[in-house]
Amino acid sequence: MTAAIGAVPFWSPVEVEAAIPATIAHLEAHRVIAYPTETVYGLGSAIDTASVDALLALKRRPRGKPFLVLVASSAMIERLGLSLTRAASVLAARFWPGPLTLVLPGGERRVPDALRGPEGGIAVRWTPHAGMQRLIAAYGDAITSTSANQPGDPPAANASQIVEHWAGAVADGRLRVLDAGTLAPSAPSTVVDCTARAPRVVRPGAIPSSTLRVAVPDLVGDR
Repeated sequence: MTAAIGAVPFWSPVEVEAAIPATIAHLEAHRVIAYPTETVYGLGSAIDTASVDALLALKRRPRGKPFLVLVASSAMIERLGLSLTRAASVLAARFWPGPLTLVLPGGERRVPDALRGPEGGIAVRWTPHAGMQRLIAAYGDAITSTSANQPGDPPAANASQIVEHWAGAVADGRLRVLDAGTLAPSAPSTVVDCTARAPRVVRPGAIPSSTLRVAVPDLVGDR
């Protein structure tokens, strides 16, 4: 596959491995990457304050609407200081890696407040995308994630759309685009808030609530 002009090939295992060193250096420089996930293309950064600020500026997103974070192991959740509640543990064991985002308590010492939602938790997903799993594992830490679009626009389905929309940021090195081709249409991840006594669906998505409720009967919302 030929990558979009200005993007980095990220399709085959060989291309993924070749892209990792420079992508890690880009993250360590507090810059933004665009990348494929199991649902849509995303924009992300390292989770430190400077990197989150760079992502906010690129997406022109106001503070107060946090990004989620992607992980590639349970050890990363522990290092972030996040707590897996009983319900979260069951859901994670059953549906991760997968299109399920869990809002978890904790992380006060490790995660910037800009990533904390109104309910006080941090939204986390263990992505099943093989290339991103490999990149995050090699990086050794979580990265942020938000859909690669401006408010009101549909999420990007391919790297060419991202390069075209953020051409200036690609040209000046603020944005590194990882190209894994055009993604198949998919619903966004289902989001479940696990910070309260009963887990609650806050955004319906790829995994139906009825399926989640088989694992966690006390799940509320999106009936």
